[in-house]
Order: sequence, then structure tokens, then C-alpha cells
Amino acid sequence: MRRIALALLLAGAALAHAETPEDRLSGVFAAIESNEIETALARVEGLLRDYPNFRLAHLVRGDLLLARSRPLQTFGNVVKTVPQERVEGLREEALARLRARQRPADDLLPRYVLQLHPGQKHAFVVDSRRSRLYVYANDDGRPRLIADYYVTLGKNGVEKTRQGDQKTPVGVYHVTANLPRSKLTDFYGSGAFPINYPNEWDKRLGRNGHGIWLHGVPREVYSRPPRASDGCIVLANPDLESVGRYVQVGQTPVIIADEVEWTAAAELEAERSSLAAALEQWRADWASRDTERYLSHYSKRFASGKQDYSRWAAHKRQVNAAKRWIKVDLSGVAMFRYPRERDFVVVAFAQDYRSDGLSNVIKKRQYWIKEDGRWKILYEGAA
Repeated sequence: MRRIALALLLAGAALAHAETPEDRLSGVFAAIESNEIETALARVEGLLRDYPNFRLAHLVRGDLLLARSRPLQTFGNVVKTVPQERVEGLREEALARLRARQRPADDLLPRYVLQLHPGQKHAFVVDSRRSRLYVYANDDGRPRLIADYYVTLGKNGVEKTRQGDQKTPVGVYHVTANLPRSKLTDFYGSGAFPINYPNEWDKRLGRNGHGIWLHGVPREVYSRPPRASDGCIVLANPDLESVGRYVQVGQTPVIIADEVEWTAAAELEAERSSLAAALEQWRADWASRDTERYLSHYSKRFASGKQDYSRWAAHKRQVNAAKRWIKVDLSGVAMFRYPRERDFVVVAFAQDYRSDGLSNVIKKRQYWIKEDGRWKILYEGAA
């Protein structure tokens, strides 16, 4: 029995450390850089035996065969009869995968993940320019990089604004469902994970469209070029299956940036502490029943549903005036800085509200922005 257990343990360890197709392709690139053409050719042929649908590997193999008779100058040095748009897409994929070999420094973190709540096990950060999805584990509320994957994004780039523009949105989202392969056509590969585009901020800015998913690829291909989707985030099927193990529907944040901003952990902690203090003061001022002090936390540009700041303030003055006591507790606080926007953060939490006339617990989402050096609330609503 002990021998069987040990064998299973060793097999599991080997599987956990098995080279991915991208790792193996990286080994091919390393051999090319060392001018070891025959070694590179042997490695890429082994890769193609295991993954015959890996089109980029076929392109590299063709280049290596040509390199036996002439110097290798670029990827996709093929005959003119091959459609150049197809070659260009594979060339861009090769360059994206090459760039990914330089991972972020260990002492740098994405500026967006300020705080994960205890129930959120992982966060996804997508870097459009690098065609990369980074997976961060929740390490006592702080992000820790554990994996990264090549991804395909929209044909026309990022910053989606309307239906059919073939762009990938930029913003803070979360996974809303898990759609298995059995419920989809082969186009989506191993499955799909829809995200909540358009979110509240997108709608406020007049952005529309729908159906932005993380999904796989058809069986006939291993991966797609960096810019080839209608706006979705597309992964190779083995990669999607790996990413799927990290997903918690309704919980996992997906932060999509045109280019990830990296920062030191100390700077990230300072930003988190600043916002956490503002959130706590908002909670305390609400519980104090000092309505004007409570309302001072809201931007004059505040809007939620059909209520602007004036209507919101009038409603809160009326409600709070009728209360003899209020108690507010917050838990499960998560904070994510919005890509591209300046000093703009999405905050989500569970709110336990009690007063002499009402008791309820709801999940709430707020958008905070810094105005004149102070954090203010732009939006508030149920999460």
C-alpha cells in the first residue's frame, strides 16, 4: 500500500512539473538563439508529434528546415504561395510567446490588485500588449503570481465600446458562469467562462455589447494569433482547462489592461491602506447618523440607477432622520484599481446593516475616485 501511495505521489509530482507545449517551444527558441539548429529541429518535431495542430510549431519547423541551406532571418520565411496574413499572425504569436519568457520581476506586482477578500482564491490580470493572462493567488489578501498563459484578444485591439467592434474591453470584471464543452459548439473548445461586460461603469459611459468570454479553440488548432477574436479572451484548450481550475463563478476577478502597470509591494500597500481608511470612515460616519458627514464621502458626480447626487442626498437625509440608531458592519472587502483610469477603484464587500427599522445583509459594489486628494464615491449598488 505504501509503495502504491508513493508511486501515485511521484506521478502527481511529475505531472505538476511536466513541460507545457509553450515550455517546449521556448526550448526550441533557446536552441535557435544558440544556433543549435539540429537540436531545435529535433525539439520542434517532438512537439509536433504530441501536438500536430500547433500551427506555429509547423511554421518554426519549416523555418528550421530552410535554415539548413541559408541563414535564419525571421519567423515565417516561407514561399510566397502561403497567405501572408496567416504567416503574419503566426509571426506575431511567436514574438508574443518570446516576449513572455521575460516574466515580471519577483518584487513587482500589478497595480490593480489592491486587496482580495478571504473567499477569493485567485485573480486574473490580462496584459493586452503582451497577449498574456497572469494568475495571482490570494496570499493573505495580497496577490502572488503562480502562473501565466498566452492569450488571443480582439481583432481590433482593446477598449470595447459597442456591439460588433471586435474589441476586448478594458476594466475590472468577474466570471459569471462556467459553460462546459457539452453545451457549446466546437468553436469554443474546452469550454467558456463569461464575464460581466458591460459592468456598471461601462453602462454609465454608454458602452454596449455582450458575450465577452474566456474560452478555448476548435480542435483543429492549438492556438490562435494574438489578435483574432471578436473581443473574447481565447486560450489554448489545455491552458483553458488549467485556468478553469482557478475559477470561482461570481468571485474570480478578471482585470483587463491595455498594458499592465507594475509597482512595488510597499507602494501597493500604501494605496490599499489609504482607500481602506476612507472606506472605514464612510462606514463610521454612516453609523454615527451624521448625515452631512456621511454624504461628504460622495462625489457631486455620483449616480446610481436613476438617482444623481441630489436625489441620493435627499433620500438619505429623509431615511437617516427617522432612525434612532444605525449599525453597519463590512466584511469580505475586495479592492481593484481600474486600468487606464487615474485613481479609480472598484470596491466590493458584504454589508450588514441594522437599525431600529431595518436589518439586512447585501453584497455591495462601489466605485471610488480621488477628487482634490480625497477618495469619493462615484457609484454604489448591489453586487
